[in-house]
Amino acid sequence: MSSNNPIPFGKPQISDCELDAIREVMESGMLVHGKVTPAFEEAFAERIGTKHAVAVSSCTAGLHLTLFVKDIGPGDRVAVPAMTHVATAHCVELTGATPVFVDADPLSGNMSADLLYSQDEPLAAIMPVHYLGTPCDMDRINAVAERHGAFVLEDCAIALDSDYKGRKAGNLGLAGSFSFYPVKQMTSIEGGMVSTNDDALADALRKRRAFGYNRALGDRAKPGIYDVDQLGFNYRMSEVEAAVGLAQLSRLDEFHAARASNYNALAAALSEIEELTLFPGQHETAQPSYYCLNTVLPKDGSIDRDLVMDHLKAAGIGFSVHYPGAVPLFTYYKEKYGYKEGQFPVAEWLAAQTLSLPLGPHLPEDGVNRIATALKDALVKSRSS
Repeated sequence: MSSNNPIPFGKPQISDCELDAIREVMESGMLVHGKVTPAFEEAFAERIGTKHAVAVSSCTAGLHLTLFVKDIGPGDRVAVPAMTHVATAHCVELTGATPVFVDADPLSGNMSADLLYSQDEPLAAIMPVHYLGTPCDMDRINAVAERHGAFVLEDCAIALDSDYKGRKAGNLGLAGSFSFYPVKQMTSIEGGMVSTNDDALADALRKRRAFGYNRALGDRAKPGIYDVDQLGFNYRMSEVEAAVGLAQLSRLDEFHAARASNYNALAAALSEIEELTLFPGQHETAQPSYYCLNTVLPKDGSIDRDLVMDHLKAAGIGFSVHYPGAVPLFTYYKEKYGYKEGQFPVAEWLAAQTLSLPLGPHLPEDGVNRIATALKDALVKSRSS
């Protein structure tokens, strides 16, 4: 069935399954500290293939909490991609450590393993971001980490269900942090999850996400009586969010199949356009999460992205940009560290010329055809303007 309704970039898939789960929690009266969050954690860990999963209030909270638990702070240097959401670098800044920006690989958009390898000064941690859900070159990244005596913290914000040599993202370093923001592969309204195989880290994350209490609510012999033996935050996930997440997890195979199908169809429809570079590309050892399809315009600026955006908007096609700038060239980092344009050429190219197209299960039956047709028309019109 054809539809002329606008196609948004993303839209959460909420069904009776999620609504019933919310209602059950609300009627129970146990909105935090209940049994649903541990159940969600257990199911998520099983999905990723790790021993532990620790629910938190957001992916950003998970990244920050992990760095905090690992005592990252002033004097430490942490490698982060120049092409990422600013949250990755902000988490490092918030600990007082120094983010060391690494430019992107032009074939994947991920942190360049070659440039990372060339880092001579000591690194305390490496935070690879699986750009658009395509796994980084984790063998080389882990090798660099071992050389520096550093740990690897994966930013898996949009990499849920991506696969690297038979292992899922979030199971490729010390820990990984996931996002359940509404337009991601699945949602918990807001929220995140930290995955790890490290028992001590998981225990510390659970304690420090809740103020550093020495006893969880259910472990207190006397209600309201506890000690605080370490510094912590309020980074907990509510039972309502966990209930939505657990319901969504049961539908994730369905969501992922739709994304993969939409990706294959849209990539095929756009493959004939020579000016476009498509991310994610095909990789022998890495399977992407199909979060979106990035169409990257030529470096020479021969196609005006603003005009293309205007035409897509007029056609009712939603889009996004991943990401609007190389992070070290955002005003905060540029002014603090003195970075200059031209220092991160690949990230700068992607920021200036990328357009992200939707792949989610919300696409209507004719959605792929409408997106491809609108983009082709937009390119023709932008060339003639």
